[in-house]
Parts: sequence; structure tokens; C-alpha cells
Amino acid sequence: MLDAICELETEEHLTARTTYSVFKFQQLPDDDIERLRQWLICPACGGKAYFRKASKDGKAACFGSRYHQADCIEFKPSAQKSREEQGAIEVHQQLVDADALMIDFSRKPRRHSLANKAAPTSKSSSISKSSSISESSQVSVALPAGAQVQELRTDYQVNAAAHTTEKRLASQGLEKLLHSLLRGTDLAKSNLWVYTDSERKYRWRAKNLFVNFADADPLDNKPHLYWGTISHTDKAMDWLNPADSKDIGIPIDGIKQPLWAQFEIEDKRCLEGAGLILFGKCFWNKDKTRKIIQLWNNDLQRIFISKLED
Repeated sequence: MLDAICELETEEHLTARTTYSVFKFQQLPDDDIERLRQWLICPACGGKAYFRKASKDGKAACFGSRYHQADCIEFKPSAQKSREEQGAIEVHQQLVDADALMIDFSRKPRRHSLANKAAPTSKSSSISKSSSISESSQVSVALPAGAQVQELRTDYQVNAAAHTTEKRLASQGLEKLLHSLLRGTDLAKSNLWVYTDSERKYRWRAKNLFVNFADADPLDNKPHLYWGTISHTDKAMDWLNPADSKDIGIPIDGIKQPLWAQFEIEDKRCLEGAGLILFGKCFWNKDKTRKIIQLWNNDLQRIFISKLED
């Protein structure tokens, strides 16, 4: 996109709308760019937009959005879009077919930087569909006599015997779960049971587990799978700032080097507009002016970043 609208709320609780060309926006002082970039929307459909600075290797600055409406004239089909839609279809089918879903945090994301540039063909789609069936392997699990499941007040259940009653147990990694959430499947409001540990001890209703950054509640005091998109990082790249909420920060200073290596992050531009999902807890900072979402145990298997492809 060459243009974006900045919808900024004034002190009088009025909405000021300013249309910026990417050429004008990139010439603003850095402080103004950082202040305004989280208020950008697509001029055609109103979806949340992002700004990416010019890269060192010559790529131009641009506006974009991961929240375009399907019929938006600014939305250009791409190999990345096709891949994300295929993942969303796979997850949707699991919601329909399975009794429960196991999150496989150890599942390695596919690398798209070299071999996967082309959009899927009908042949590759059929291969993907068959792999979906194998990944959603149905496992019969018997519940021993006397085993009881205790309902806790924390919106998830603990199975004392570490067994389940579900006969059809699907498995999925964070990559396709994030893409399905970004593409608007019913995952975030589903009643499907979702397991967050391989022993099948802790299970959640999907609607209680998956929380968009905009809905993060520091008083909730429970871990969740938080998801959305990244607006930008701070100058030192110690914090991720979600586009979905203006008052949330995600500290990564203790893990940023291995995190950058894992997701091939070369500079700040790689993160602008990227999709993000992580398992963690939300709490207030000391002054209760900013929400903090902390990655659970700083475990790199419990976070996934979906970079935009140039």
C-alpha cells in the first residue's frame, strides 16, 4: 500500500483522521513515526495496517496489513497468503473432525525463504490435504475406571490420571494455529478441548486459551496463548510492541539472540507487521501503566513469529 490512514484519538476523545502517503510518513521524525504507527488503518477496508521502514538492501518503505477484508482492493494474493489460507483450512477441518486438539510446541516451522516461494498448485494442495490427515492422527485413549477429571476455576481442567476420554485427538503446531487465527477461523471462539502438554494433563477450551493481544487482562492471572501482529520494536530490540494494543509490551531482551536466529530476524524491519503467537502470562508493570506479557519460562518452543515475505 502506498497510503494509510492514521486514526488518532485526541485528548477530547475525538478521532482525528490523517491520510499519509508512505513517502510522507517515512519523512516524519522517528519519534512521530513510533507514536503514529500503531494507529494506522487500510484506507480501503479499515483493517489494521503497519509501516515497514526501508531496508538496508534497497527495499522501499511501505504500508501493509494482515487484516484486509477478502474483497479489499489493496489485498494482493501471494504465495504467503495461499500458504496461510491452506493452514487455516487445515485447522478448521481439525475443529470439525476432532474431539480435542494437542498443541505440538516442538513442531518445527517450515522454512519459506528458499524452497517455498511458489504458490501451491492443485497437486501440492492435495499433498497438503493428505498430510493434514496424517498430522491430525486419531488416537483412541481409554479412561481407567475411577479416574476423575477435576474442574478448576482457572478455565482449564487437570486430569489426575493423565488420560483423556477423547477418541479423535488432532495435533497441530503454532505456525498453522497462528495463521488460522489471523485468517479468521472459529478457533478463538471454539469449545474444542485443547491440550498444552504432551502428557495430556492440562486442557482448555479453545475460546479460553487463545487470546488476542487486544483482550489481554493482567488481572486474569492465568497463562494463555496470546496472538496478533507486531507493530514495531524499541530501538534496542528488547521489546515487541503488538499492533493490536497500544499499552502492551513483550520483553525479549534475555532471549533475543537465539530468537533472532530461530526465525531468521536480521533487523527491526523483519518484525514490522509480522504475526506473533506465544504462550505466556499477562501482568501489570510496577506503575500499572503498561501490560507486560512474559513468555512462559522464556521457552523458545512456545513462541512463533510469522514474518512478512517481500
